[in-house]
Amino acid sequence: MFDLSGKVAIVTGCNTGLGRGMALALAQAGCDIVGFNIVPADETATAVERMGRRFHDIPTDLSTAKAEDLIARATAAFGRIDILVNNAGIIRRADALEFSERDWDDVIAVNLKAVFFLAQAAARQFIRQQTAGQTTGGRIINTASLLSFQGGIRVPSYTAAKSGVLGLTRLLANEWAKYGITVNAIAPGYMDTDNTIALRADAARSKEILDRIPMGRWGLPADLAGPVVFLASDAAAYVTGHALVVDGGWLAR
Repeated sequence: MFDLSGKVAIVTGCNTGLGRGMALALAQAGCDIVGFNIVPADETATAVERMGRRFHDIPTDLSTAKAEDLIARATAAFGRIDILVNNAGIIRRADALEFSERDWDDVIAVNLKAVFFLAQAAARQFIRQQTAGQTTGGRIINTASLLSFQGGIRVPSYTAAKSGVLGLTRLLANEWAKYGITVNAIAPGYMDTDNTIALRADAARSKEILDRIPMGRWGLPADLAGPVVFLASDAAAYVTGHALVVDGGWLAR
């Protein structure tokens, strides 16, 4: 049920962190990988190819790129697409009273606008493939956040975007179920990635965070391996519109 052999997965932002972890997990399950990255994903490519899978990197800035063009290029690389993982994201930190319009627009463009239009373009391609008898259905997995459920502090545009990702996930699941396309989200907790460098470097804030996590540690990219393979596989064929929280128990506390 978890075998993804012969599938092609797009993973945005897979040059590092959670995106790399999910790309490697999907490759290990059998996928060829297409990456959309602003920084070359050389290490990810090497690791995927060592598993005997193919990797094709498409350098892009998701804040300005045209989603239809990216999906067309990804499809041309390996002849089809089956899975889209909308992972790429950025964060800006400042008090809400001081937060700039530029920081608002930059985060929304990558974390919300690009998520919608890539999902839209991928869904259109899934439907074209069905019409041509190539594939059936498709899988879209968005990266949400604990801040899809909570307000947080000092990250207004990030919180707004991730709350929007959760809403979009549910809406798209409703509209596209009839095409056999499932749309789900993974909501990571506090993870050891570039986005949390500032938090982990602040000893007092880091202790506050760890004290609230029942499992007592920061999450790792490997912690998303099982969840992303599950949501991409036949094991989750009847799962759609769901946000799978991977937070070490944070929301339960």
